[in-house]
Amino acid sequence: MSTLTEAPPPLTPTAPEKKPPRKRGRLVPYWLLLPGILWLLVFFALPMIYQASTSVQTGSLEEGYKVTWHFATYWDALSEYYPQFLRSVLYAGSATILCLVLGYPLAYLIAFRAGRWRNLIMILVIAPFFTSFLIRTLAWKTILADGGPVVGALNTLHVLDVTSWLGMTEGDRVLATPLAVVCGLTYNFLPFMVLPLYTSLERIDPRLHEAANDLYAKPATVFRRVTFPLSMPGVVSGTLLTFIPAAGDYVNADLLGSTDTRMVGNVIQTQFLRILDYPTAAALSFILMAAILVMVTVYIRRSGTEDLV
Repeated sequence: MSTLTEAPPPLTPTAPEKKPPRKRGRLVPYWLLLPGILWLLVFFALPMIYQASTSVQTGSLEEGYKVTWHFATYWDALSEYYPQFLRSVLYAGSATILCLVLGYPLAYLIAFRAGRWRNLIMILVIAPFFTSFLIRTLAWKTILADGGPVVGALNTLHVLDVTSWLGMTEGDRVLATPLAVVCGLTYNFLPFMVLPLYTSLERIDPRLHEAANDLYAKPATVFRRVTFPLSMPGVVSGTLLTFIPAAGDYVNADLLGSTDTRMVGNVIQTQFLRILDYPTAAALSFILMAAILVMVTVYIRRSGTEDLV
């Protein structure tokens, strides 16, 4: 009589053991970041530290400067040059608003209405970058020259009467006035507004507009409830890219303005290169950076786009 033996249980395949990642492989991302980190350290962090030490130094160019932790330089610089700070914020803010008013319709046209002309219009927007910033500003000096066609047209339309009443121009001239400086800032930084706006508008799904139209929404309602809220990241990015460099600009105020339209950038440039008062210039630079950082932080939080920080 044969005895039945139980069959052995089926063999289950065992998963191969996972080898721990090599230490060299885990360091690859850090090695890739190393060039960028070194660049920031050499060309950003070290100059910032040097400027910070310069701002608390005392002395003269003949005797040399020494770190004495003289923080009163900040208060002296702010109390003496606060009109230039306020003027910089006013001019940069005005130019940013004008760039938004002019750039948003242009970006909307490129994103939704340009069709086969889109690439050509984009080239025309970027084309000013092919010319030197200085040459573009000098061109505006010719455009706004006294007795030129632009000033003549503004006189005919009595626009200069209104701007003179607002304190933006003086009599029948535009050059050496706040209006000329704001116009120069607006022209030079307009592409920085258009490009982020176009990128943000292009990402909007056209089906959202179709759905709004199917719900019998008016074009103004579609723009207010759909288009503009979805383009807010582009609005915030464009305003920041425009306001920050405009607030520190000194070329437009120097070439298109006068001594009464000097911005804080002009003061910093004069302190560094002409008066050679390095501590005051460094203190003004840090005050400007701190003021811009505070305004940008408040603006981003108010606009509800903290993810852009």
